[in-house]
Amino acid sequence: MADTGSTYRYNTAPSPKDVWGMLARGEVAMALGIVGIVVLLILPIPAFVLDFLLTISIGSSILILMTSILLKRPLDFTSFPTVLLVATLFRLALNIATTRLILSHGHEGAHGAGAVIETFGKLMMGGNFAIGVIVFIILVIVNFVVITKGSGRIAEVAARFTLDAMPGKQMAIDADLSSGLIDQEQAKLRRKELEQESTFFGAMDGASKFVRGDAIAGLIILAVNVIGGILIGVLQHNVPIAEAFSSYTIMSIGDGLVSQIPALIISIAAGFLVSKAGVEGSADKALVSQLAMNPVALGMVAATAGVLALIPGMPIIPFAALSIGAGVLAWRRAQKASEPEPIAIEPAAAEPEDEPIGQTLAIDEIKIELGYGLLPLINDLEGRRLTDQIKALRRTLAADFGFVMPSVRILDNMRLPSMGYCLRIKEMEAGSGEVRIGQLMAMDPRGAQVDLPGEHVKEPAFGLPATWIDDSLREEASFRGYTIVDPATVLTTHLTEILKENMPDLVTYAEVQKLLKELPPEQKKLSDDLIPTVVSATTVQRVLQSLLRERVSIRDLGAILEGIGEAAPHTTSITMLVEQVRGRLARQLCYAYRGDDGALPIVSLSPEWENAFADALVGAGEEKQLALAPSRLQDFIRNVRETFERAALAGDTPVLLTSPTVRPYVRSIIERFRGQTPVMSQNEIHPRARLKTVGSI
Repeated sequence: MADTGSTYRYNTAPSPKDVWGMLARGEVAMALGIVGIVVLLILPIPAFVLDFLLTISIGSSILILMTSILLKRPLDFTSFPTVLLVATLFRLALNIATTRLILSHGHEGAHGAGAVIETFGKLMMGGNFAIGVIVFIILVIVNFVVITKGSGRIAEVAARFTLDAMPGKQMAIDADLSSGLIDQEQAKLRRKELEQESTFFGAMDGASKFVRGDAIAGLIILAVNVIGGILIGVLQHNVPIAEAFSSYTIMSIGDGLVSQIPALIISIAAGFLVSKAGVEGSADKALVSQLAMNPVALGMVAATAGVLALIPGMPIIPFAALSIGAGVLAWRRAQKASEPEPIAIEPAAAEPEDEPIGQTLAIDEIKIELGYGLLPLINDLEGRRLTDQIKALRRTLAADFGFVMPSVRILDNMRLPSMGYCLRIKEMEAGSGEVRIGQLMAMDPRGAQVDLPGEHVKEPAFGLPATWIDDSLREEASFRGYTIVDPATVLTTHLTEILKENMPDLVTYAEVQKLLKELPPEQKKLSDDLIPTVVSATTVQRVLQSLLRERVSIRDLGAILEGIGEAAPHTTSITMLVEQVRGRLARQLCYAYRGDDGALPIVSLSPEWENAFADALVGAGEEKQLALAPSRLQDFIRNVRETFERAALAGDTPVLLTSPTVRPYVRSIIERFRGQTPVMSQNEIHPRARLKTVGSI
């Protein structure tokens, strides 16, 4: 039978080729290296193998130092704390291995611990035991007291300031993302770099303790090797005390130097790494650009060295050479600084100066300004970040109203109260309020005051009685049936209502063009036929603004364009175009305003009021206006309020049903005192809609 399917391998044992491939991988090699270090701690090794491993220790320390010097920024070497730990463990393992060789083969002579240790011991001691001991102690002090302590302090301060600066940096990233200056991928990259920076300096603060412990261990191992070696050589191997003192001291000092010199080099590398914060480029370029570029400073160095060269008894040659070299360099820097820059006369050089002016003319469509105490809302508040809620809000509004809101820019404002915020639409204040970080807002659904200890306030979005309570009262508030929201949700809810009120102002000409371009291909032909031959894009914009003013979704843009196309050849009135479009959206309107039982609750306008409004229309044709007597207008407003309040007490949220002729004019009155009350005409009732009359005016 032919094999038409996939083949399953039940024998999952790796082949020899796979094994060698696994060994070639970095993580396997590192694991083997750590196991090798553990082996050094347990098993004895011959002297020639120890020489090879000591050579690797010295070479690796030089590699780490050069890497630290040539790096452009500290985050390019984020693995340094791990490297420091491995290098320290490797040196300690070598110390134990050399101690084993010194104590077991030291009676054979200074060569018993290997050629590297013997050479270092004789080279540094110069035939004098005291010199070797003093030099070794000085190296340990320099490493332990000066370099390690200084770099550790720098890492500690850097870690502290990095953590303190994280909220502001995170807020800047979110603000740039909300304003559109960066995309989502760039924001993720910057957040990752910020996290790496805080983790790196925190790890460097702890990694400096490795070097400090290594220095202390070096002193202890030196004392053990010298004292223990002399006792073993004299008491067990009958070596003369002078010979034992010479052999064991040379090997111990050599062992200490072979261990402390790489430790000193790696400590210098750590100092270079943590001190590069805020320095751009590699260390050599930074030092040259910041030290050797000022001719005045170089001139002072030349003058000082020249004066010192003339003092009797001072060596003339080194000071004179320094004076001449610094003077020549200062003269060359001064000559270069005095040369005119040819690029300054080019017209292109003045162009970047115009960019900030253009940026200042740009207007933020939506802006949130936060007081200093609300900065935690940007970063994280019990897993509910403000930026995440705003993204969800924009997605919800797009689904509900068919219009993608512009990006929201978030800034801090020191002029606001610590817990205050300000919502701005097109740079103008549209709302403000205060929230309490670490507390919860509790509200009674019945509109009564919350009977719990806390700060009694008004909810900023709807003005309802509310109370800021402590988080420990959450369960009691839930038991009493109160509505509980966190500070970020309070601010987001307020922003939602502000956006709904100002949606018409946010539908700019550019946004309309974007909506038209994003139409599906089957509706794109309709848009091309309609605009600009039948109507202009501005007319479409005004129709969409009118629909959003009554909170009618424009998501079905194809049906809206069809309605405009039907009415446009017969009228140029925006009001008539809107009424035609609303008739097209009858199914959508009835569905949006239906009650929990599926029926559309309505409050009908009586024939008396229909006639009153029809008789009050003055003007000819499409220029009609409503001229209703003030007393009659007050009676109508009072009747509307009473009727809708009774319906609300009964649990209904009805729409006001009028005739098509007077609907726009009735709506213009209703929106002034009950802006959220929908007004529909009989033409907007879908044939299959189930109606429920709850009142009449």
